[in-house]
Amino acid sequence: MLADLTIKGFLAETSGNAPVPGGGSISALSGAIASALTEMVSNLTIGKKKYSEVESEMKDIATRMAVVRDKLIENIDRDSEIYNRVFEAFKLPKRTEEEKAKRSDVIQETTKEAAMVPMSVAEEIISIMPSISEVAHKGNQNAVTDACVAMMAARTGVLGALLNVRINLSSIKDSTFVERMTTEADTLERRTIAMEKELLDWVKTVLLYE
Repeated sequence: MLADLTIKGFLAETSGNAPVPGGGSISALSGAIASALTEMVSNLTIGKKKYSEVESEMKDIATRMAVVRDKLIENIDRDSEIYNRVFEAFKLPKRTEEEKAKRSDVIQETTKEAAMVPMSVAEEIISIMPSISEVAHKGNQNAVTDACVAMMAARTGVLGALLNVRINLSSIKDSTFVERMTTEADTLERRTIAMEKELLDWVKTVLLYE
């Protein structure tokens, strides 16, 4: 399991000449890092008298981030697994017309799955971005830049996952599926960029005038 490797081990696997782990797994990892940082800022706020009014919110966020972090860790391996399934589909026999048709169907179905996996990763990551903004604004201000790094990691995770969605869509013949997924990807990308910009623009004013 990729997720069970040490940091050095994972980076060594990534740097090799195999196509996985690749951008999809790294996107999921970026999201997991964003979740962990958000959880950290929440935990640095909990128990502090100065932030007693938001303690309940911070506890809820910390709990949710732990759940999302585990889901995204699972997707580090899930992305690599679906890539391997697509690769295996291309190796199916194509001697007869029947085999060619079956091979084509399997390729199309697995490629759809290969688009849906990173889409689910993007959706999972973007779901935590409002919480990242919340801990930045309301949480322990000594860790406000950690929240911003979480937001940037989340942005990388979402946009990276969406790139994987799009490259798989380019091989799919089902135009209705492609149109629906493209529209969703475009919407998620716009929302992600806007949320990151809003937080980073705000934190610059905080760091400048405090």
